[in-house]
Amino acid sequence: MTGRLIIASNRIALPGAPKPGGLAVALADALAERGGGVWFGWSGEVVERETRGVRLFAEGAVDYAVADLTQDEHDGYYLGYSNRALWPVFHYRVDLAHFDEADFAAYEHVNRRFARLLAQFTRPEDAVWIHDYHFLLMGQEMRASGWDGRMGFFLHIPFPAPEIFSALPQHQRLARGLCAYDLVGFQTHRDTANFRRYLIETAGAVEQDHRTLRVFDRTVRIETFSIGIDPDEFASLPDSEDGRAAADRLGRITENRALVIGVDRMDYSKGLPQRMEAFGRVLDDHEELRGRVSFVQIAPPSREAVDAYQQLREQLDRLAGRINADYADLDWMPIRYLARSYGRGSLAGLYRLARVGLVTPLMDGMNLVAKEFVAAQQPDDPGALVLSEFAGAAEQLQAAILVNPHDIAGTADAIVRALSMPVEERRERWQSLVANVREQDIGWWRKAFLAALVEP
Repeated sequence: MTGRLIIASNRIALPGAPKPGGLAVALADALAERGGGVWFGWSGEVVERETRGVRLFAEGAVDYAVADLTQDEHDGYYLGYSNRALWPVFHYRVDLAHFDEADFAAYEHVNRRFARLLAQFTRPEDAVWIHDYHFLLMGQEMRASGWDGRMGFFLHIPFPAPEIFSALPQHQRLARGLCAYDLVGFQTHRDTANFRRYLIETAGAVEQDHRTLRVFDRTVRIETFSIGIDPDEFASLPDSEDGRAAADRLGRITENRALVIGVDRMDYSKGLPQRMEAFGRVLDDHEELRGRVSFVQIAPPSREAVDAYQQLREQLDRLAGRINADYADLDWMPIRYLARSYGRGSLAGLYRLARVGLVTPLMDGMNLVAKEFVAAQQPDDPGALVLSEFAGAAEQLQAAILVNPHDIAGTADAIVRALSMPVEERRERWQSLVANVREQDIGWWRKAFLAALVEP
């Protein structure tokens, strides 16, 4: 690849601001490795009237270009179609989806407007890498603007089975939009197979080989690229000042009790009510564990303007309150439910302190918390990972204790098994888990996708 890399994502990490996580670091590294480029996205600002052009920032050879959204665009494109239609359907929650033609019109409009803004920065030899469900149509709009260079797309959330995807009234329009890319990447083999099957069964696609299809008069490469983390960086965080401070504070509270930890954005896809119910079942059925184990669930709120999220928070408040009322004692609270965010260093310190990491989403694209929990462990005395079979990470992390999060009794049994697991078995499982986390890390993901994108 001789040209620059052009990246588009809904939100970006501006120069000078702390990188919020491994993905932002990986994309910044990808731009630096290519000797410069452009990172384009929404500024995070909502304005009264549409503004022309973009605001530019520079850091070294990388240009950062951001565009504002109007209130109507934010309500229709972001809160509306992206988060009330695409998010629930892609996470198999058609019952929570809201299908509104005006929301889709706003989504289409923002994809078209942003594509035209981005096309102004491209040169024929550049490669464009577009990210996630906010921009399913941007590739097609880029093509309509006359740009015909190499262009790839990566979906960070699950791609549902064809029967579920077809619930979207605009599913054919979205699929055609995705096929405007030269390369479409997914988190898991399941997601990749779902999209291939949709194109074959619904759009009449013809398989050319195990990676490429001919559809809509285009050849599209469809492949799995499971995203990872920076395991060395995360392994160092528990020993940072923030990591030690967080572990010391929680350690003083829990004293010698075993710690079970869950860390999730507050979202109905994460299985938080089922997880709390499972921990409650542990206390119901195992009197010997009462007073000897504590569950800490960190769940910072998100998308609070969406009704489903408000209802979820009320449900969690009730569940935690009921379980604590039933079992708490003067010197012990079974569940500490924290609806706030913590820095990565603090979380890493808590992961290392925990005997059990509880990662049980109902459906998830990958779930990097599972990989971060593994990377943060002490090799000689690691914690055990209880992982949903519906998390994308389960395809790779087979040495975890895999559970069906809908099975409350089964998840409760898995927690008890993890709490009582001998250290020899914990070490053996951890060694298998960390080997995978290291082999397919964030650098592997970035390089594998870009290598596939620029292949002739």
